[in-house]
Amino acid sequence: MWLIRSRGSGKPEAWSCLKFQEEGFLVLEGFLSVDECEAMKQRIGEIVAEMDVPLHCRTEFSTQEEEQLQAQGSTDYFLSSGDKIRFFFEKGVFDKKGNFLVPPEKSINKIGHALHAHDPVFRSVTHSPKVQALARSLGLQMPVVVQSMYIFKQPHFGGEVSPHQDASFLYTEPLGRVLGMWMALEDATLGNGCLWFIPGSHTSGVSRRMIRAPAGSGPGTCFLGSEPDWDSSLFVPTPVQRGALVLIHGEVVHKSEQNLSDHSRQAYTFHLMEAAGTVWSPENWLQPTAELPFPALYS
Repeated sequence: MWLIRSRGSGKPEAWSCLKFQEEGFLVLEGFLSVDECEAMKQRIGEIVAEMDVPLHCRTEFSTQEEEQLQAQGSTDYFLSSGDKIRFFFEKGVFDKKGNFLVPPEKSINKIGHALHAHDPVFRSVTHSPKVQALARSLGLQMPVVVQSMYIFKQPHFGGEVSPHQDASFLYTEPLGRVLGMWMALEDATLGNGCLWFIPGSHTSGVSRRMIRAPAGSGPGTCFLGSEPDWDSSLFVPTPVQRGALVLIHGEVVHKSEQNLSDHSRQAYTFHLMEAAGTVWSPENWLQPTAELPFPALYS
């Protein structure tokens, strides 16, 4: 792992761009100001306070393969969330009738997948001049925003995210065209579930893919291939301070542990795709729509 400071410019040095190519992830400390972090946290609090999720749409979020297929892939609430703002919850927060067992604001795992398009605060952050400058410094010519998420990592029971590659869910031809921008709105520590990476694991292709099943053919999604049993000793922890930006290559293997601490680990993250010369797989669960084509990052 390596750490560099953005010095407020948002631009990594040339040597760190090379390290990103070698390692598949990069930390830019101090990318966001305290005020920017607090503005997003305040806005998400307002969104949560106003949420109204029908009983049949209370979907628990998981990264375990079987649970993913049962809880997400088979529900239209998840599959049609690519151009909307929708709510996904931790496991065990509902009773058998779908009623909350904990306060609603403490039950949410994430909000996705189009905050960048429908909320002015998150749209402003996503398309900010320093994000655009960073994308240009990385050589992106025609980046588009494909999805965004606000991740809560709730205290005491915020769920683990099992080892995975983002390109398993956001597949392109050729590979290497998807980039995650993960922004820490609170300190991410070993105790509250910071990210872990396998450096250099982005160079061996994609081990499995989550694909959308053809209409009328049964469950909403299925997996092609399988996730290897990754050696836990290969993972490197990546604790960062509030305001840090973590660049995540679409094929680098990463995870996070369950949050058993007293502190949440809130983050805003979105994914870019280099659209020039790239085909977005029509089998991906997430598809652009007539209402929301993937918006261009550059204004």
